[in-house]
Amino acid sequence: MDIEASPVRIAPWSEDDLTLLHAANAPELMRHLGGPETDEAVAERHARYVALSAESMDKGRMFRVELVPTGEAVGTIGFWERTWQGEQVYETGWAILPPFQGRGLASAATRAVVEAARAQQHHRHLHAFPSVDNPASNGVCRKAGFLLQGECALEYPVGHAPMRCNDWRLDLEAPGIPSS
Repeated sequence: MDIEASPVRIAPWSEDDLTLLHAANAPELMRHLGGPETDEAVAERHARYVALSAESMDKGRMFRVELVPTGEAVGTIGFWERTWQGEQVYETGWAILPPFQGRGLASAATRAVVEAARAQQHHRHLHAFPSVDNPASNGVCRKAGFLLQGECALEYPVGHAPMRCNDWRLDLEAPGIPSS
């Protein structure tokens, strides 16, 4: 019997991950998120990620995505608290560096972050809000077992015009998630 192991692992975000965050700020990765951020904004985001990863995990956690078995950092993923439609939920988001895209790494990392959020037993739902114009991220949601709730408008980044997103939701109390 063949057992397929995940091609990635997620490791908690650390002070050493600023270079990875700069790499994830590439125009091709940020085109659905309002474009690349300034160096100052990336530094502020990094500080928020480090702080979130130092708190109790029930508030969320940011991770670097690493290839197995080499440990090479290939992207970012995390989950964090937010209020959505009057409910406290977790939200998730990810970025896989361009040379590593198209290999199922984002889906594998998303399944790992689902399990991390599920283990907290803190919120029932995990949401993802990819742009309606981002077929790859919408596909990740589908493969990771999220259910499409419909379109919505989200202000991202804060202070910018709302973007059209799909609201994908996963019930963290439901058993298991797809393996592929």
